[in-house]
Amino acid sequence: MATVSIPACTTALLLDIEGTTTPITFVKDILFPYIQEHLEDYLSSHWEEDECKQDVHLLKKQIEEDMKQNRACPVHAVDQTVHTDEEKAIREVMDNVLWQMAADRKSTALKQLQGHMWRAAYASGRIKGELYQDVVPSIKRWREQGLKVYVYSSGSVEAQKLLFGYSVEGDVLDLLDGHFDTTIGAKVDAKSYERIAERIGCQPEEITFLTDVTREAKAAQESGVNVAVVVRPGNMELTDEERAHYNLITSFSQLEVTGRV
Repeated sequence: MATVSIPACTTALLLDIEGTTTPITFVKDILFPYIQEHLEDYLSSHWEEDECKQDVHLLKKQIEEDMKQNRACPVHAVDQTVHTDEEKAIREVMDNVLWQMAADRKSTALKQLQGHMWRAAYASGRIKGELYQDVVPSIKRWREQGLKVYVYSSGSVEAQKLLFGYSVEGDVLDLLDGHFDTTIGAKVDAKSYERIAERIGCQPEEITFLTDVTREAKAAQESGVNVAVVVRPGNMELTDEERAHYNLITSFSQLEVTGRV
């Protein structure tokens, strides 16, 4: 594909992760299976620790919200304040976590627990964050051009930092100016991008968002953010209408900022 120009007014690039900086297969074939395989051991080992208790408390709040919204979910009360049958309580947490994962939920409660589990795996070297080969050189080039680079993913900020901090390219966190997750809002909600612009300290039209998901691209455009849709192997196929509507790139190296050397 040809070079894609983004406006000269751009001061910040906002990057999605899955399907954009990182292969979808890394998430689906490595990160998620790790949670499924190690969840019971993790909960059993950390159940009495404050961090795990906070994770379980957030899951309980999510369950309560799901029930209020009449969303189908495993119905049980996750409560660590009453010490009953720990094994049963752990099983209930597992049922809920696995149900959320099977439903591809993006809840903050789920992402926080996953992030804490992945932290130990990255630190031990069992997992390394995968990045497309064009990602790090392109980010370095953008920064040399005076641009800021941020990440916005449904994965928790902690999970994002682990991926870039323990990547196949080493620790590349110093190339990123900040991170955003679903605590700022859903990625399919235009208001989220307005909040990010406010947090960064610029106008929405000064941001260019790179994502492989057109629903996210649509929301970003509605807020005034400029968008390029990333087409990578294994990403969801785009319709003819989507291909005609969005700027498409297959590599970050195609992206050029108008008026910058």
